[in-house]
Order: sequence, then C-alpha cells, then structure tokens
Amino acid sequence: MTNYYRRLRDTPTDVLIRLARLYGTSTDYLLGLTQNPEPYK
Repeated sequence: MTNYYRRLRDTPTDVLIRLARLYGTSTDYLLGLTQNPEPYK
C-alpha cells in the first residue's frame, strides 16, 4: 500500500473504476482531473 503513496505503483484501472462506482463519482474526479464529483451519465 505504501508504494501507492510513494507513487512507485499506479492504481489498477479496474480498482479505480470500482472505487468510482462505490463512491458515486467519476474516475476523472478521483484522479483530480475535474472538480465536479458528479459521475458521467
């Protein structure tokens, strides 16, 4: 887990998608690419 915080590893895409679904947001919001937390329709 610490390797993610140190940026030695990236979060796998499938995990990122599952997290976005769990929190009801978009992957772009989780990645910091948008300030809008609303998921895409």
